[in-house]
Amino acid sequence: MNGVVFAALSPHPPVLIPEIGTEELAYINKTKSSMQKVANQIKKIDPDMIVTISPHGPVFSDAISILSSKELIGDFKNFGRSDIKLKYELEEKFTSKLAVAANSQDIVTARIDKATARKLEVKMELDHGVLVPMYYLEKAGIHKPLVPITIGMLSYEELYTFGKIIQLVAENLDYKVAIIASGDLSHRLTSDAPGGFNPKGEVFDNKLVKNLDNMEFEKIFDLDKSLITQAGECGLRPIMIMLGALDRLDIDGGVLSYEGPFGVGYAVANYQITGKRDEEGLLDKINKKRKEKLLEVRENESEVVKLARQAVEEYIKNRNIIDPPAKIDPELADRAGVFVSIYKNGNLRGCIGTTNPTQANIAREIIKNSLSAAFEDPRFEPVNLNEIDELTYSVDILGEAEIIKNIESLNPNKYGVIVRKGERAGLLLPNLEGVDNVKKQVEIAKRKAGISKEDNDIELMRFTVTRYK
Repeated sequence: MNGVVFAALSPHPPVLIPEIGTEELAYINKTKSSMQKVANQIKKIDPDMIVTISPHGPVFSDAISILSSKELIGDFKNFGRSDIKLKYELEEKFTSKLAVAANSQDIVTARIDKATARKLEVKMELDHGVLVPMYYLEKAGIHKPLVPITIGMLSYEELYTFGKIIQLVAENLDYKVAIIASGDLSHRLTSDAPGGFNPKGEVFDNKLVKNLDNMEFEKIFDLDKSLITQAGECGLRPIMIMLGALDRLDIDGGVLSYEGPFGVGYAVANYQITGKRDEEGLLDKINKKRKEKLLEVRENESEVVKLARQAVEEYIKNRNIIDPPAKIDPELADRAGVFVSIYKNGNLRGCIGTTNPTQANIAREIIKNSLSAAFEDPRFEPVNLNEIDELTYSVDILGEAEIIKNIESLNPNKYGVIVRKGERAGLLLPNLEGVDNVKKQVEIAKRKAGISKEDNDIELMRFTVTRYK
């Protein structure tokens, strides 16, 4: 059988390299043993090439990147061992076919050659996300052509689809391909962890390891967004691409080991392909469930949210700005500041608002800010016709802001905050995913206002909101 024949999840702490880790290697001996087992499995399979998926190469917000030099080189100089070097040939034919196939599916794939690297000011070197697992393959006597992929900050669905394209290209070229998804889990397991401590880190790792071990891949898509943010991980996007490459394949395997003695979760998993399944793909199942859930949301949405959605849909279809209903709901007849948030697959798609009323009533404020959130949020491309059936909305009607003396009067779950200094002001709504403490809430509001994180000569205000979904 050709195509994708093996896939593995590998952590990438440089201390896994014996010459770097020295005595610390003893604390992650289970991980080391599992890495050796993966390398031996790949040697036995004898693939034609290796695809690596790293979160530490050139990472772009809107594209997946592939280092595209005929000779791929990397070393561990950033970790004190420039003498440990690895060198590979690029599998050019596969790389070219993959980039073309992905771009044809509107998944932007950037091939990084030397000229592009200079222009973008990125390094043409294999990063440690590639080098750590490949070190173990080298020690096992495996030296194959490489396709070094770096994740993009795309949706999980797009990354999964990219993985499916890897599988398709491998089959079309009749190559035996082994995939290594390089990524660590939570970086917040202990007080001395790189990302600081967060109790949600352990919760995230336990859930993800269980899902990987039981091959319950659909549940990985259902992981709570807030939990992912609080975990501070770097492995989920590489995992999504790997899972896409396993779509509709019969597989054996699971998690070989998990440990986190340095405050970072290290999981090693392996999956051997035994055949193909003639069934509905995972994304098809997920999309079907999402459509059912979205239909339920539409049936239960409030009149406030319906007004926001209708404003966007009517404008995008007919370029008309709707008027409020003839019989306006009493709660929409007053005046207030309003924020409208738009989501796609649970991810923010646009958010614009006004802290004080600018329109004759709340209904008109909602209409105006809905259009701004859909088409004028500078962080996102304007909403387009093809996606309006996938969008959900929430509307926050702001209460009157009151001045407070210190952050002790704040509660990120109950109050929004306004930070002012002179003409600069930044606002953050309450009860947002990932904003679980007052310090973070104020820091984000400062950043939005262009106020230094260390500057405490500020004016603070708090406000409540009525949130409609």
